[in-house]
Amino acid sequence: MTHDHWLDQVRFGADGLVPVVTQEQRTGDLLMLAWANREALELTLATGTAHYWSRSRGKLWMKGETSEHVQLVQEIRLDCDGDTVLYRVDQTGPACHTGSRTCFSTGVRPDGTTTQGPDPGGHLLTRLAGTIASRVAERPDNSYTVALLDHGLAKVSQKVGEEAVEVVVAAHAEDDRHLAAESADLLFHLLVLLQARGVPFDDVLSALEAREK
Repeated sequence: MTHDHWLDQVRFGADGLVPVVTQEQRTGDLLMLAWANREALELTLATGTAHYWSRSRGKLWMKGETSEHVQLVQEIRLDCDGDTVLYRVDQTGPACHTGSRTCFSTGVRPDGTTTQGPDPGGHLLTRLAGTIASRVAERPDNSYTVALLDHGLAKVSQKVGEEAVEVVVAAHAEDDRHLAAESADLLFHLLVLLQARGVPFDDVLSALEAREK
């Protein structure tokens, strides 16, 4: 197998380009869509930093070469047809030139109108952590999360302990559905505890990532 054997599996378009989807490898968030030619893919693999081809400027470019928001590529994957490439990266700073965390800041409502706002994230727990944070900022009436946080760290910690015990009990005395439900309660209250302490959920993911490696 030659060094560039994988490139022979990439189906470049008539213009010599292939679309590249870029994903944050820790959170699963979709960061951006760009294009690459053969040289960009070669450089990405050789250097470990994401390279692309700019269709508007007609030139090769490395993500972060001016902003310093580089993408350290952890994995390259091809789709089943070989006509799309996936970069899984560690993103330094925001991915979008606008300063947003991702390029997907425009949401489409069911009625077809659009709204601007940060991408809530690709991972359910990331989105849930964001929802908990928004509850704190907006303080809606009758919010269980707000009421719990208002009781202070000790009460939140006690609730996490109670939920952990219920998970153990469910594991030994309940069916799978109950165990899944109690586990969901524990994860939710753990996220509330992190919010109470001001610890970003991304720090937890980073610690888990270290254990995975």
